[in-house]
Amino acid sequence: MKELKSKVVIITGASAGIGKAAALAAADAGARLILADREEDAGIAVCAEARARGAQAQFLKVDVANEADVARMVDAALTAYGRLDGAFNNAAIASLGVPLVELTLELYERTQSINLRGVFLCMKYEIQAMVRTGGGAIVNTSSAAAISAIPNAAEYSAAKAGILGITRSAAFDYGPKGVRVNAILPGATRTAMVLNAAAKMPGLEKALAARQPIGRLLEPEEVAAAALWLISDAASAVTGVCMPVDGGMTLS
Repeated sequence: MKELKSKVVIITGASAGIGKAAALAAADAGARLILADREEDAGIAVCAEARARGAQAQFLKVDVANEADVARMVDAALTAYGRLDGAFNNAAIASLGVPLVELTLELYERTQSINLRGVFLCMKYEIQAMVRTGGGAIVNTSSAAAISAIPNAAEYSAAKAGILGITRSAAFDYGPKGVRVNAILPGATRTAMVLNAAAKMPGLEKALAARQPIGRLLEPEEVAAAALWLISDAASAVTGVCMPVDGGMTLS
């Protein structure tokens, strides 16, 4: 991923799973990093690992649903490195596993605030910075659940589907200003989020793997690689794409 060398990249949800995998892969590729997460101890540990690999990296405790936190995160990139070239808006919370009619408004809105409003806020400030400093590339983490139904996940699917719309709109509006915007739609991935759910529901991991034609869960590194490719100059002509990275889950 030589196209990331010296690029300034923000990664949210960087403390674990796909975000952690992206942070370490970007570090190996020579990117200069701002890593953000609500989980401070785990985020600091990932940042230390990125630095141990030779990368310039800073960690910030950020709640992406909080506008002041997001503005501070983007300002930190500009202060530390003078520009912003890429962003992987990956922070999210899992489905609550509750049937739609049993969802409270509070639980529904909590999912929307992090999974959708958080992406909107990140894009709002990232795009402003990129336009000022010469353009850049944004990747938003949606989900295969945005286009393929999964049980008891209405609030999650709604937020992840919203990401597809906001991604396409931003790509159309800001392409002329040098900003590319894409989304990835991961399938079932071997993250703590999925494994914790599988621990509570015997047979879930096997069932999830069976829905994906490749016959297994994805590894976080596989999903991260797709996101970093979209940020890199290798994808310089790609914008407005909502790309499944799902082992074929959404083929049917």
